[in-house]
Amino acid sequence: MAEAQNNPTGTIPAGSTTAGSIAVAAESTVATRMSAPPSFDVADFPVPHGREEEWRFTPLERLRGLHDGTAVATGDGVRVEVEAPEGVTVETVGRDDARLGKAGTPVDRVAAQAYSAFEKASVVTVPKETVLTEPIRISVHGEGGTAFGHQVVELGAFAEAVVVIDHTGDAVLAANVDYLLGDGAKLTVVSIQDWDEKAVHVGQHNALVGRDASFKSVVVTFGGDVVRLHPRVKYAATGGEAELFGLYFTERGQHQEHRLLVDHNTPHCKSNVAYKGALQGDNAHAVWIGDVLIQAAAEGTDTYEMNRNLVLTDGARVDSVPNLEIETGEIAGAGHASATGRFDDEQLFYLMARGIPETEARRLVVRGFFAELVQQIGLPDVEERLMAKIEAELEASV
Repeated sequence: MAEAQNNPTGTIPAGSTTAGSIAVAAESTVATRMSAPPSFDVADFPVPHGREEEWRFTPLERLRGLHDGTAVATGDGVRVEVEAPEGVTVETVGRDDARLGKAGTPVDRVAAQAYSAFEKASVVTVPKETVLTEPIRISVHGEGGTAFGHQVVELGAFAEAVVVIDHTGDAVLAANVDYLLGDGAKLTVVSIQDWDEKAVHVGQHNALVGRDASFKSVVVTFGGDVVRLHPRVKYAATGGEAELFGLYFTERGQHQEHRLLVDHNTPHCKSNVAYKGALQGDNAHAVWIGDVLIQAAAEGTDTYEMNRNLVLTDGARVDSVPNLEIETGEIAGAGHASATGRFDDEQLFYLMARGIPETEARRLVVRGFFAELVQQIGLPDVEERLMAKIEAELEASV
């Protein structure tokens, strides 16, 4: 598996293309800043045509009108249910709630459309100094229609919680999700995209990390026709830490796109990004854009990002673009890496030489490829479900 690693200067080597329709793109231009300023008003964003940097990989014709304003919410869009331990407050609020949009502003037209079009938002609050021993589970189930949504998860100072957001069913959904972490809070979020095959999901995830707070995000994407997610992190004060993990399994004809931005706008904060994907089938297309911006004021920053992809069959394509922009020389460390390739022949040979059939050896390699990220979840029932899903995907490739 060929890998490109980059130094803290922000210089990114030219991309490479390997056999089997595997495309790996890396750029010397940094795209951490969008062509249009962030805004809550959809009118501030022109209708994209696919030539824009932030849209050039996305199949706009398959977004079902989310990008151009023709999508209209229907009553059978999605059903949202929240299961929360005692002490957690779950509210349904109107558009005038001050917590909405506090974690971040929409950065593209679909996110702005979602913010402009939702009617009610769900707000989950964990009071300060509350340490939950059971996870908060949020179910978002598509019922065949079109929906615009907004979700807020807020942790008070020194609170600790695990949140699982599970997307299933069939829908056309544009949504924003905000995570607000008070000082010293610890939040783990597991966002699962296990949609039916025709679903379309475009979402922006905003995390605002307080002083000495810790945010861990695990994004898991399996289903859907088109899934385009935009996780973003910024820091409200010094000492914050963010870990962004992700795994995706892209099947024939699917488009799965993850565009990340970690905005180091405050001194002495940390971030670590690790995403892994596997692809199989004709026209399976995965896109990973990893942007890290270290602003001039963010002295003492320590950051690293990595993306690895495993291509299981011919006809699949990966575009992996790590970007690193540094505006101060006073940092603790910064770097990034991207790699895309097929099975490691040495690993397969090692296993097969010990009597393991080739089909089972391939499964073991893929399980091992994903295992370290799945283990970051820390919930046995969710981990078992995801590994079973990976097994099912591998069965389809035999």
